[in-house]
Amino acid sequence: MYRSVLAVLLAISLWCAPVLGQANSKAADDSAIRAVLAQQAVDWNRGDLDAFASGYKNSPDILFIGSKVSRGYSQMLERYRTAYSTREKMGTLTYSDLEVQPLDERFATVTGRFHLERTAAGGGEASGSYMLVFEKTAQGWKIVRDVTISAAKQ
Repeated sequence: MYRSVLAVLLAISLWCAPVLGQANSKAADDSAIRAVLAQQAVDWNRGDLDAFASGYKNSPDILFIGSKVSRGYSQMLERYRTAYSTREKMGTLTYSDLEVQPLDERFATVTGRFHLERTAAGGGEASGSYMLVFEKTAQGWKIVRDVTISAAKQ
């Protein structure tokens, strides 16, 4: 009797282990992705575009869709440097309404909203929505697709 109870408990624990492992892995991935975005906001608000850009995969294949479509890490960084050439133009960045959706063990999407608090001289307030695709790389979770839609100015 004792052996059969032990066998049942062992079978249950072996069955549950992968499920619990997946749940822990998803929670860890969710936290890691949110940490990338939190660090990007910190880097942006310090005025450090190079550090902000490190949240993206350094690859010519990354894709950005906004008012125009562009590809590549270097183009992205140059576009940010041109559009946000001063601290006043950068303003203060906040993210909200983050929703992380794992696609598989290597990819996830994130949807949310952004807001830039800026003076009128810096370009005024700016906000909008985005959808990002993250890839789990050897360097951690990195953005490989960025679709950003700015809200109409009021």
